[in-house]
Amino acid sequence: MKLLKCTLMALALLSTPALAQTAGAPLAPKDAAVDMSLAELEAAAQHLKDAGISTKRMLEGGIFSVNVRHIQGAETALQHGRISEIWVIREGSGIVATGGELIDKEAGAGVGEFRGSAIRGGHERLIQAGDVVFVPPGVPHGIKQTDSIVYLNLRFELRDED
Repeated sequence: MKLLKCTLMALALLSTPALAQTAGAPLAPKDAAVDMSLAELEAAAQHLKDAGISTKRMLEGGIFSVNVRHIQGAETALQHGRISEIWVIREGSGIVATGGELIDKEAGAGVGEFRGSAIRGGHERLIQAGDVVFVPPGVPHGIKQTDSIVYLNLRFELRDED
């Protein structure tokens, strides 16, 4: 029992930074548009840089979200089961890897979610301010290397086909 409590406490402490990055985002209304000014997006990016965190959720919509991300160095390679992502690169540049297969593949938080230490056999390329990247479900992806990159990350969950 004591081991179970310690394990649960460790999991809670380890997951807190990730949840804090996306928790508390405003919920997307169902009856009105939402505007985000350039100043708000830039302030979010600056907050990420200052705090040393990677993600700030700007809007939560259940099956979609709008996020600002800041990456330095590299990030964990990911593969989503039902999530499509669109990245709009705002500043900086980096090497993105997509496709191929995850190395040291481990199950992630949800069904069809995986993470890995890197990507083998994928396509690597430079992305920079002004570029747009689309990543469909099931495609491994990640920023392999960057000094600093800021991008708007739009995430959408697949709908069941009619």
